[in-house]
Amino acid sequence: MDKGVYEDLRRAILEYDDELAVNAANKVVENKLDALKAFDVMTEAIRQVGDGFGRGELYLPELIGAGETMSKVLSILEEVLKKSGRRRQSTGVVVVGTVYGDIHSIGKSIVASLFVAEGFEVHDVGVNVSPEKFVQAVKEYNANLLAMSALLTVTAREQKKVIELLKKDGIRNRVKVIVGGAAISQEFADSIGADGYDSTAFGGVKMARRLIGK
Repeated sequence: MDKGVYEDLRRAILEYDDELAVNAANKVVENKLDALKAFDVMTEAIRQVGDGFGRGELYLPELIGAGETMSKVLSILEEVLKKSGRRRQSTGVVVVGTVYGDIHSIGKSIVASLFVAEGFEVHDVGVNVSPEKFVQAVKEYNANLLAMSALLTVTAREQKKVIELLKKDGIRNRVKVIVGGAAISQEFADSIGADGYDSTAFGGVKMARRLIGK
């Protein structure tokens, strides 16, 4: 039974099968199986998808699909851990989102999936996110990393507004800020006081680990 449930979770991520993932996660709950092991199985599966994407063997829909499937069951398993008083070991806590005025989600979703694969606790606050919402999320989740995306040149300056609000609230020094998206360059990142920038999702996640010393 146990092995079959974990295998279903792994296969659900690899095949981005939402229904199978939810059913397997519910079986973890019903049969009081090891939720931490379930997380490990899913993390390894999504890392496999991310590696395949990085090698050019898999494509964007597969990566996004795997990430979305995993997101369907995270809350189910997190609740089990919360009730048991256990926590999964985390590389770091990251808030991910697309800035205010920008509704593009693909790049943000890819980065979020790759953060999960690298062992981060990920809180995706969505698209069209105001500076206030970003800062509130950093506080609420006690994040040590903030990753912001902006595809449009006209919305890129929103990233600076978030950094300025972090400073105003006195919490800028406790969170590393990385920025990305088609509208962003290294020069722009430097000009707004971001801690890091990379032109690729994979590079951004690896850089994030270095920034927080992991």
